Amino acid sequence: MTALNPVDRSERRRLRRRQETIRWSIRVLVVVVVFALGVALGQAIQDNPRPGRTVTFDQTLRIPTGGREGSTVTP
Repeated sequence: MTALNPVDRSERRRLRRRQETIRWSIRVLVVVVVFALGVALGQAIQDNPRPGRTVTFDQTLRIPTGGREGSTVTP
């Protein structure tokens, strides 16, 4: 087994620090993504109508006849 000189030791420390920083960054990113997904899911559940309620949509359909207003279309 060989002893490391001070330059090799400092390089290894720097490499370990960098790897540890990357690991912690990934962990924080995963926590933030999971938190954001939880908030989005909570908002989606809260925005949905409650079961048992009737939801009605009224919409008027306008069909163009191709003629002038009030005229009838003959086949």
